[in-house]
Amino acid sequence: MVTCYVKYIIDPKKMAEFEAYAKMWMPLVEKFGGQHLGYFLPSEGANNVALALFTFESLAAYEQYRQDSFADKDCQAAFQYAEETDCIVSYERSFFRPVI
Repeated sequence: MVTCYVKYIIDPKKMAEFEAYAKMWMPLVEKFGGQHLGYFLPSEGANNVALALFTFESLAAYEQYRQDSFADKDCQAAFQYAEETDCIVSYERSFFRPVI
């Protein structure tokens, strides 16, 4: 199992747009076999950092999801929405494995 941790730097003036973007992706990750653990928006502290966590059975399964997402019309709509609204300034991905 591998968990993808995504740290977003967002435009705090576009929090509603980012939240709409997040709500688009949660079912899409599940559509491609992942388990979305949620998006987390700023509450206290920095007002421009948001997080997402989702899990796939392996890094290979995650890579397949990434490849398939580029051909999926719903995923393309989510990518386009983020670009049009400019709610994401930058992001970085890291991968973690559970301790069992």
